[in-house]
Amino acid sequence: MQAKIKYTIEPMELKNYETVFILTPLLNEVQMQETVEKFRQVLKENGADIIHEENWGLRKLAYPIQKKSTGFYHLVEFKAPGTVIDALELAYRRDEKVVRFLTTALDKHAVAYNERRRNGEFKSQAKKEEVKA
Repeated sequence: MQAKIKYTIEPMELKNYETVFILTPLLNEVQMQETVEKFRQVLKENGADIIHEENWGLRKLAYPIQKKSTGFYHLVEFKAPGTVIDALELAYRRDEKVVRFLTTALDKHAVAYNERRRNGEFKSQAKKEEVKA
């Protein structure tokens, strides 16, 4: 008599991630927003929950990339299963508007730090130090 083995499928564990991407400076405001929305849709379609977004605007690059010295920086913090990263990075690689990107898995300390930063704790500390000086 054979024993029946019962398999259970556990739901995918959601992890916290942060992605920063740099878009070419040749885009106008509308094109930049459309590109950011496209990446936001990739995340949502693959089951990601966007926690926070920041548009850092046009900034100088540390070194020239593709003969460009500036780029539009954008940060997205999200919670998703690990399979989302492959889809997101594939979308980055296929889009010629993306100059560079970096996606990082966040540990519990980074999540806590980002939450404190979003709540403005570090800005108030910097102001207190300026007042003392």
